[in-house]
Amino acid sequence: MTQELHPASDEILRKTLLARFAADNLTAFANLHVGVSNGIVHLAGVVASLEARIVTAEIAIGIPGVQGVVNRIEAPGAPSPTRTVNLNLQNKKGNSNE
Repeated sequence: MTQELHPASDEILRKTLLARFAADNLTAFANLHVGVSNGIVHLAGVVASLEARIVTAEIAIGIPGVQGVVNRIEAPGAPSPTRTVNLNLQNKKGNSNE
């Protein structure tokens, strides 16, 4: 019953991500590994540029239902260790913690 609380299942999110990556010029032929667990997207693999790494994470976080992104994609100029975690931490009541 927990699945009913999530707007999109992990498998639907993963399929949506793969379709969006295939449609984008920077990510279409990238060597990406994509997993989704409880709405958190896990990205790994290798891309040709730092821009492609950033765009991949931006595509993922822009999909409704994605709660956060763990970006472990390797790219020239990427921080080492290559791991960035972005969480969608908006307060459900519309209040901001900032």
